[in-house]
Amino acid sequence: MADLNKLTIAEARDAMRKGDLTSAELTEACLTEIEGAGALGAFVHNTPDLAREQATAADARIKAGDAPDMCGIPLGIKDLFCTKGVASQAGSRILEGFIPEYESTVSQNLLDNGTVMLGKLNMDEFAMGSSNETSVYGNAVNPWKVDDRKLTPGGSSGGSASAVAADLCLAATGTDTGGSIRQPAAFTGITGIKPTYGRCSRWGVVAFASSLDQAGPMTKSVRDAAIMLEAMCGHDPKDSTSADLPVPNFEAMLTGDIKGKKIGIPKEYRMDGMPDEIEALWTKGADMLRDAGAEIVDISLPHTKYALPAYYVIAPAEASSNLARYDGVRYGHRAKLAAGDGITEMYEKTRAEGFGDEVQRRVMVGTYVLSAGFYDAYYNRARKVRALIKKDFDDVFAQGIDAILTPATPSAAFGLGEMENADPVKMYLNDVFTVTVNLAGLPGISVPAGLDAQGLPLGLQLIGRPWEEGDLLNIAHEVEARAGFVAKPQKWW
Repeated sequence: MADLNKLTIAEARDAMRKGDLTSAELTEACLTEIEGAGALGAFVHNTPDLAREQATAADARIKAGDAPDMCGIPLGIKDLFCTKGVASQAGSRILEGFIPEYESTVSQNLLDNGTVMLGKLNMDEFAMGSSNETSVYGNAVNPWKVDDRKLTPGGSSGGSASAVAADLCLAATGTDTGGSIRQPAAFTGITGIKPTYGRCSRWGVVAFASSLDQAGPMTKSVRDAAIMLEAMCGHDPKDSTSADLPVPNFEAMLTGDIKGKKIGIPKEYRMDGMPDEIEALWTKGADMLRDAGAEIVDISLPHTKYALPAYYVIAPAEASSNLARYDGVRYGHRAKLAAGDGITEMYEKTRAEGFGDEVQRRVMVGTYVLSAGFYDAYYNRARKVRALIKKDFDDVFAQGIDAILTPATPSAAFGLGEMENADPVKMYLNDVFTVTVNLAGLPGISVPAGLDAQGLPLGLQLIGRPWEEGDLLNIAHEVEARAGFVAKPQKWW
């Protein structure tokens, strides 16, 4: 079998069960591809020896007939997940040299399923960014290209998106706080799902905004997302927000039958200045679902316009609290001190050197909105708006809506450096269609559905009812089948 690294999880699983392929062969194909893909900046800590060892163990499990669906599948793990004995830096200088002595619950669940870890993937520092340009490792690059322009793979899970789109691994883990799985998936022509808040454990995932963060899979197809999500999920007593609910067989729910499903189209997502291509893709998505037997219903989510401002108060507030622990005392980077410097100077210098500009900006905003005199004016008000946004969704679902269809992003991937020195708010607008899902704790998926005039991928987003990932994946599976998106980036790296 040629081009093993281009296989999907489902294809590789079936080939390994038949004896047509081994995990060792599949892993070698991915390791070879990673070696030649330095220009993409996707992998930041490679673990080839560990991968080979895990592949050998997976082959033994498959041979013994004791193999879960994910057994033997080579993955990339976002640098936000703590991995035992492997550097875990969250894309930041302040965690330089940090090698955890424990494994995050999600990555442990995957290891228990027999997966193979190829290495750690690039990301925006502490998951704060939409372009992967805030990473201490330098930016990851989108494998899709227009002329000689290097494009962003999106963020914060940019390394994950780039690696999957370029076939460096069969799938990758991502995290999503305001769109960090769905936006990069849309920019790179892959599938990414953010499950319901609490479906995947946050234990061992470096925290950005604890009430919003959620791990999820980034894959080459909706079927792969279903297979991998099942392996990642499960109740975890170490995470107080982890849901004690059974995990369904998501793949078995991909029936393709969506007759009678009600799909909502929110009028508030029609933004001023939205590119015609995005509008046309959205219309095409609704037509595809209608042709599949779904009913398309116009809906209203009236508080949508307040979502971005509320998100950019709540997320930095939680970040300023979570990042207070990085002080140069216990682990990570510590600044060199001058004679006479005390602990205050050590904190100031360490945090100034260890945190990049975007992280510092968000920590300062967060500290400000939590400070005496501003707490009620900003943070408390944002929490009330969040409750109203969640109520909007609750009201719509109470009317019998099964899923909501929107664009995934306001544009295709933009060039690296094009927004870096612009107003940060312009970068924040990339999350305009995705942050509502995090604020309401809902599941959301991005599916590649077309190309823009430049030949770059565009994604459609489906938002589901809480805990109904199976239903959401089935509807997404139908969109995927009807969109027939098979385009791949031309190899230049």
